[in-house]
Amino acid sequence: MHARAGATQPIAERHGLRADTLPIDELLAGGEPVVLRGIARDWELVKAGEQSMQSAMDYLRRHDNGQPVTYSWGAPEIRGRPFYNDDFTQLNFEVRRGVLSQVLDEIASHANDATPPTWYVASLLIDTRLPGFRAKNDIGLATQGIDAPPSIWIGNRVTASCHYDAMNNIAVCAVGRRRFTLFPPEQIHNLYPGPLEPTPGGQQVSVVDFDAPDFARYPRFRDALAVARTAVLEPGDAIFMPSLWWHHVQALEAFNVLVNTWWSSVPAYVPTPMHALHHAIWALRDRPEREKQAWREVFDYYVFGDPEQAGAHLPAQARGALAPVDDMLARQLRAMLLAKLNR
Repeated sequence: MHARAGATQPIAERHGLRADTLPIDELLAGGEPVVLRGIARDWELVKAGEQSMQSAMDYLRRHDNGQPVTYSWGAPEIRGRPFYNDDFTQLNFEVRRGVLSQVLDEIASHANDATPPTWYVASLLIDTRLPGFRAKNDIGLATQGIDAPPSIWIGNRVTASCHYDAMNNIAVCAVGRRRFTLFPPEQIHNLYPGPLEPTPGGQQVSVVDFDAPDFARYPRFRDALAVARTAVLEPGDAIFMPSLWWHHVQALEAFNVLVNTWWSSVPAYVPTPMHALHHAIWALRDRPEREKQAWREVFDYYVFGDPEQAGAHLPAQARGALAPVDDMLARQLRAMLLAKLNR
């Protein structure tokens, strides 16, 4: 059974939006993924890709500043899926350095192969590597007060295994088509996440092969599929994915380009919760069950409950870390943690 078969439901869609009318606050408040059909149809790269693969590649070459790029390369045997070896101790691809024009040439030379090698330039910062690109290819988040650098993803038929990001994400399908399969955050229990380190792309991924799921080995994956949401994005379409939504992304053409922007809903001085997760695994996970349940109550009181409750009975000058976190308090907390961890 193919993972795409079965009772998956479509991702909600919005039509007729422009970058200058993108309802960011509404999307964030909704907390659900939304496909933004045609919002980038006027991008120059999208138009170039509609002409031909070569036109899209030439467009990228015109903006390339020639600096070396890091990219993933995999043998034909991985079939476009950067992943692990059989025992999850090593990755099944190589990390190489080269120039973008070379990578584009190699993709083009194997475009008609049934099972080509995998090339994947991932999360390349546009402003530093493709100067001038944003002038005619931008989703316009800066007009919404969001100062976040966009990244570009360039490759052939690559599958990004199902993972989540800690930040909100708008991804524009610029060249080629991509299939997105999304799951809400609570499905982590049914998606069988892999190792925290190493990871194929910086974040833990589901170890289930969506093209050939082994339900005997991963039976709860059926429950995840029951609530999966899917959409195929055409060139010029975009998708909004709230933070922590799991997404599995398959590039469907011989050449594909995606442009995305991550941004956080909290100030920059608030760090990623991944640091807290690693610390909690170290400090809490292996304690006796009675202690873990007691600590759960402590965390509910101080972290997951009403943020004002824990310090409400104290005078403002005595609240310390219980006060609302601002830049100054963030610096104090960081210094305190570093001092304790370095003892």
